Amino acid sequence: MKLETHDTSPSVPEGADPDASGAPPLKVMPLRGMRGMIASKMLHSLQSTAQLTHHASADLTAVQALRERCKSAGKPPSVQDVLLRLVIRTLADFPALNATLEDNRITEFDAVHLGLAIPLPGDLLVAPALFDAQRLTLGELLAARQALVERAQAGKLTVREMTGATFTVSNLGRSRVHHFTPVLNVPQVAILGIGGVETRAVPLSGGWRAADVIGLSLTFDHRAVNGAPAAAFLDALCERIEGLAPDAFDDELA
Repeated sequence: MKLETHDTSPSVPEGADPDASGAPPLKVMPLRGMRGMIASKMLHSLQSTAQLTHHASADLTAVQALRERCKSAGKPPSVQDVLLRLVIRTLADFPALNATLEDNRITEFDAVHLGLAIPLPGDLLVAPALFDAQRLTLGELLAARQALVERAQAGKLTVREMTGATFTVSNLGRSRVHHFTPVLNVPQVAILGIGGVETRAVPLSGGWRAADVIGLSLTFDHRAVNGAPAAAFLDALCERIEGLAPDAFDDELA
């Protein structure tokens, strides 16, 4: 006797392929529009550059002491803004990282046009430039960054802002990701990733103490920058972070 069977598998949306189990996909989205542009740019970055990433960690005790001092005056800067200010200062000593590489030509800059990676709704991302960031005090930097974020979220960025950065910072500081590998924003030759904070035991005279430590990840184009100067930049940045005086920015927040 012939056995009759019935197909009870769910229907698959037109144009969509089921996975290996036969189940339909949750969602099918064409890679186009702004998401497609981002994808194309990321792929081009990885295919056209020689990217390498160095990782380091910095003790935030000095930064936290500075913020506590500022809280008493009613003007506490965020950890991010303090770190951005120190990144800008450090770049002044490492112009090879504040640079672009186009048409087999490396161009170094005096001015720091600081790119800030800003997430947008729909898992989108932009990295507009904060122009002449080296001229800004810590208080001015905070206000300028907030204004840039607001323009990005409102879709009011200019073409110059979208293409004019010389060095970019990507911040995942609110996550548990301590280190990551940021992708270069070509034609820039370097990008710094700021990771999340971990509590670690650090050496103390006669023992140990608990300290909050932040992860820093520097991706650079090995065609333009070698490993030693890239490591020296991270070392210098960590030293600035860990050696920060509590009153270092009193005059910039007045």
